[in-house]
This record gives sequence, C-alpha cells and structure tokens, in this order.
Amino acid sequence: MTTRRISTVAHVGHLDIGGQNPIRVQSMATVDTNDTEGCVAQAKRIIDAGGELVRFTTQGQREALNMANIAQRLKADGYTQPLVADVHFNAQVADVAARYCEKVRINPGNYIDPARTFKHLEYTDEEYQAELQRLDRRLVSFINICKEHHTAVRIGVNHGSLSDRIMSRYGDTPAGIVESCMEFLRIFKREGFDDVVISIKASNTVVMVQSVRLLVRQMDAEDMHYPLHLGVTEAGEGEDGRIKSAVGIGALLTEGIGDTIRVSLSEEPEAEIPVARKLVSFIDECTRLRQEAEARIHDGWIGLHFVNFMDWEDLQLKCAMAAGAALIDRRATKLCITYGPSFSYVPQERLHALADSILQAARIKFTKTEYISCPGCGRTLYNLQDTIRRVKAATSHLVGLKIGIMGCIVNGPGEMADADYGYVGAGRGKISLYRGKECVEKNIPEAEAVEHLLRLIEADKERG
Repeated sequence: MTTRRISTVAHVGHLDIGGQNPIRVQSMATVDTNDTEGCVAQAKRIIDAGGELVRFTTQGQREALNMANIAQRLKADGYTQPLVADVHFNAQVADVAARYCEKVRINPGNYIDPARTFKHLEYTDEEYQAELQRLDRRLVSFINICKEHHTAVRIGVNHGSLSDRIMSRYGDTPAGIVESCMEFLRIFKREGFDDVVISIKASNTVVMVQSVRLLVRQMDAEDMHYPLHLGVTEAGEGEDGRIKSAVGIGALLTEGIGDTIRVSLSEEPEAEIPVARKLVSFIDECTRLRQEAEARIHDGWIGLHFVNFMDWEDLQLKCAMAAGAALIDRRATKLCITYGPSFSYVPQERLHALADSILQAARIKFTKTEYISCPGCGRTLYNLQDTIRRVKAATSHLVGLKIGIMGCIVNGPGEMADADYGYVGAGRGKISLYRGKECVEKNIPEAEAVEHLLRLIEADKERG
C-alpha cells in the first residue's frame, strides 16, 4: 500500500478534499460560461462520467454571475457536485464568483500582477515588500468574502503564467514557482482560512514534479499541510496526452502525494474522467512496480514486466506511472517493457514505441514531434480539436520539434517558452504565431494560420 501524505481537509460545498478522503477527480468545461444550456449539458456529461467537481472559466463579472444560473439548473436536475470558478487577470471577478460558487481558483501570476511580458524588472527590497503589501491588502478582502460565503479557494500556480515580478527575482525555476504559491499561502494561514487547495502545474513533467515536491518540503518547513491538486497542463490529446499525464501525476501519486487530480486532455472534458479514475485505481500496483523496477536499475535501464492481460490504455498508463519518477529524476534514462506468457500478444515494435513515448514525456529522448496543447475552456478562441488535427497532419514529420497549440493567451507564451513555435488564439477567429517567446505574426485569419506556421518553420530551416 502507498503511504499517502497527510493533509488538512478543505471543505468544498458538501465535498471534502484531503485528509483521509478519497482522491477526487475533476474536469473543466470548454463551452462559453454565458451559455447556460451548453454549460449545464457539459457539466452533466462530466459528472455522469464520474467527475466530482466541475470548473468553468469566468473571464468577467457576467460569467461569474451566470455561475448561479448554471448551479441552479444543475441542482434542479439532481446534480449537486461543487462548481469552481476559474479566474485570471481580474481580482474583482474572484470577489463576485466567491458569492456564487463553492470554490474559486485564483492564479498568483496574474491576480494583482499584470500579464506576463517576460521583461526583467529591478526591485529594491523595499519596493518588493511594497508589492507584497499590496497583494496582502487585496487578498485579505477576497478571503473575507470567502469566509462569509463558505467558499473554498484553489491557489493555482501555472509555470506558464508566473509574473514578471517573480521571474525577475527567482527566475523560471521550481523555486520561483513555489515562492509564487507561498506568498499567497502565508496570508491565508495568517488569516485563519483553511479551505484551501493548491495546484502547481506545468506542461513540462520534470518541472511539474520537481516543483510539487519542493512545495511539499516548503509547506512542511512552515507547518502548512494543505491538500494538493495534481495535473500536467497542456498535456495534449490521444496517447501522448495520457502518457504525459501519467508520467507526471503518476510519479507523485506513487510517492503518496495528491488529493485531487485532473488529466488535462485536448478532447471533450468528460473523456478526462475515466483516465483520471484509472490513475487513482492503479496507485498501489504501480507503486509496487516502481519499487521493483527501481531496485533493478543497472546502467541506466529500468525494466517493467507484466504478466496479466490488460487493455492497451491500461498498459500505457501503468508503464508511465511506474517509470515516471525514476526517469524524471534521471536515475534511469532507458526503458524496457516486457510481458509474460499469459499476456495477449503485443508486437515488440509497439512496446518499443510505448517506451519511446514515455521517455519523451519525461523529456529524455525525443523521437517524434512534441505537441503542447491546452484542453480548451470557455476562453478558447477557435476550434481546438480540429486545429490540433490540422497542425499535426502538417507537422508530424518534424521529429524533435516542439509546437505549442494554445486556445488563448492565459498560459500561451509561458507554457510555450519551452516550445520552438506557438500557435495561439489572439481573438475570435484570429491567431498569433510565436517563435519561442517572441510573437512574430499577429491576428492571422484562422483559415490561413496553419499555412503561415508551416511557412515560418520552413523559412527558419532555410536560414539554418
């Protein structure tokens, strides 16, 4: 049995997260939050699939207010699962949402800090403290509203949206990610507000795992034990999205870390729930497999051997979960997957390809194009799934190239900082293209954007 980290309990409506409670699974709606009918229908599909919380993006006060209508409609139909408002760039919206939702997610990178511009800012110690005092005053007001309405809070740090202030002092590092979170947590603790859940997410599994581990150590050092939400953001879709999620989330689950999870896939949100449920159900088996495999590591090889029959997705997830930590920590850099006589026949080439996919998810060995694509939400400015298919069809031959496909600007340039090129929703039907962090073409009509991306890549190849 895996020994699970003991956390405090956050009360989210009638649902408790942390402590001895089961690991909760959740997803996020992708429709416009002003579309009450669409939101209700999608929330029902998520809940019917086994989702225990449903999150909606709330870009403005109108969307935050409509959360009340969505909740009323769901409750009238017998759906009482907690609803979560996702807030970026506007602290006033968080204040409104806290009056109508069981939980509000705020992003330390843009709660009061302006949108990230990748500019280096110089602060004296006094100036930096003044910024923290400004944060303190604004956050206390929000906390008081949450106390009054019994609203829980998720402090959701994204690697892709760290503020310029944090980046300038701590760099683009796990230490910076953790400090971005701790600035907020210290205020919540001082104010005696305990219904808090924390997430630290990145599209890079190594950064995600290292940052969550560091956060746990820092919280322990400051006598904080809040429950943790796990996820690899912008994991992608299909096999790659599942494997990348299992590597990052699974590495932590097999260490006993994690109280609620979301598998972020660029698919319909209800498709995320069965995958998340499997990861939770595989914890004990994959912990045993991990321990056995790590005890046999020699010359960088990690071996996983399976005897019993399972379906292909189960095999993908179990291998990625069991191997994830050793690969992320670079205690192993090679992977061999074998099976016994009672296993249904799987071609050896397919097992080799699975091993390569897991190595790529752990950022060790790149054997195909890497896609960093968001799961979509109410902010998405184009048809995400169709676009991913078109971009993949046009670029899948570019082995080792990393391409980010983002529905909006919230995490776009940040999560794509590790990518060679980015395709980002800039407005309704408009796309901006990035080379690394630099925007090189703005407001391209969506119908022409994939062609523009290919021309950009080809032009850079010709320049060498």
